[in-house]
Amino acid sequence: MSSSPEVQDEAGPDGVGHERRLRRVPDVAQATAALADQVEALLRRRAAEGRRAVLGLPTGRTPAGFYAELVRRHREEGLSFAHVTTFNLDEYVGLAPQHPGSFQSAMQRALFAHVDLDPANTHLPRPRASYAAAAAEYEARIRDAGGIDWMLLGLGTHGHVAINEPGAALDSRTRLVELAASTRAAVAADFPRGAPTHGLTLGLANVLEARALRLAAFGAGKAAVVARLLREAPSTDLPASLLGAHPDLELWVDAAAAADLAPA
Repeated sequence: MSSSPEVQDEAGPDGVGHERRLRRVPDVAQATAALADQVEALLRRRAAEGRRAVLGLPTGRTPAGFYAELVRRHREEGLSFAHVTTFNLDEYVGLAPQHPGSFQSAMQRALFAHVDLDPANTHLPRPRASYAAAAAEYEARIRDAGGIDWMLLGLGTHGHVAINEPGAALDSRTRLVELAASTRAAVAADFPRGAPTHGLTLGLANVLEARALRLAAFGAGKAAVVARLLREAPSTDLPASLLGAHPDLELWVDAAAAADLAPA
């Protein structure tokens, strides 16, 4: 496992920064290694106990290095995923699971196909005709698994997490949502025939039920939203800010994403 990074606490309005521990590291590689350390410790502990570890996982660019590090540890160091259950945060509506742009396919490419994780223990929301029924079924699966032990979230440029766009309420739960125009524009290159317009996502209330939350933001493109998150009062205009009361929340940023903060 890697050595622990430097940790800096920065209090935001109403003290939310005290719950949201800021972990500032020089580069993405150090952040992803440290996050992988946390998952490895959880997996090894649960395997020794004969219990399953339950992970909440995102897609997108933010977790790419994290997944690559987990795959490396599996291949080179024998890290096993045999006692792991995963729940992804969201999935597009209107795409078959095997569509190259689906989050299911993205997870296969990034992680699932490269480790000893039983496909029966990997879960994503399954949009179908009754979105309410699909949402209820997904939440029931999470409950039946004992809840999520450790969840990774990528911080969106507008403060969104999963597909909880600005305006999402603190008590929001798994539901059908319309993708914001900015979100569709961000993924447009992956969909030559047009980006999806809707998705099924865990809500902020579901996210807060995870026992440990790790929020990550990497690169200069996230500097402005990281600064807002640390300085502004919690608001539905910045959905990630509503997570600040969680008792085990860490915000991981590299130097580029921390560029608009006070020097460490």
